[in-house]
Amino acid sequence: MADRVPPEPVRRVPGPLVVGVIPNQHPEVVLEARALSQALGRPIIFAYVEPGSYLVEWNMEPDTEYLSLHPREMDGDIGADVALILANLWKAMEDAELPWRLRVLAGDPARALARLARESRASMIIVGTREPGVGPMVSEFLGGSTAAHLAEQQTLPVLVVPVAATE
Repeated sequence: MADRVPPEPVRRVPGPLVVGVIPNQHPEVVLEARALSQALGRPIIFAYVEPGSYLVEWNMEPDTEYLSLHPREMDGDIGADVALILANLWKAMEDAELPWRLRVLAGDPARALARLARESRASMIIVGTREPGVGPMVSEFLGGSTAAHLAEQQTLPVLVVPVAATE
């Protein structure tokens, strides 16, 4: 009787890091993601979720079934925000050893980031804490924290990078 050799375990290729970014974000979030990316040897997908957008998938009708979940065209405001984010990323990621890219998403930020993480088979989601001040505090009170929503609903690790208060 021949000995049975167990099959080789399936090795999962480590996925990218998904990093939520916003216009005028403190650089700590991107710099921490860059350091972690280099330490783990994983690429980064930066993601900006356009705040005034929505996903057509949540309101499925036959004629919208094949519409993209990501914005097709950017209006002036979105384009300016994306240009600012991209300029900041180019500065922070200059001479980065691993590849990175920026995706513009639509919908609720926590759901959009979670969806991107699933689609890209990400290893981790990285976001920053809210900015100090009354405006962001009211916004968080009304809509909730993206970091808290992600931490409650994800099966993958969620890293929350605290941002420094401006003095």
